[in-house]
Amino acid sequence: MHIIWTILIGFIAGLLARAILPGNNAMGFILTVVLGIAGSLAATYAGQALGLYAVGSGAGFIASVLGAVVLLGVWHLLSK
Repeated sequence: MHIIWTILIGFIAGLLARAILPGNNAMGFILTVVLGIAGSLAATYAGQALGLYAVGSGAGFIASVLGAVVLLGVWHLLSK
């Protein structure tokens, strides 16, 4: 259930990150959602590695959005 919740939060976080991040958003909807989910997963596991979250608990919504923004920013830098 933890992974499903992280994916749902990542879906919403990806959409918000795309709205927050300025620049050319020429990527498609699916790629935006996948990067949002990856950002949410990255925030979850990075927070667990740093001791911010207990093992088995997910990152908060704000951390998921920040993770998605970071991954979308990296994607924009690498796709140029």
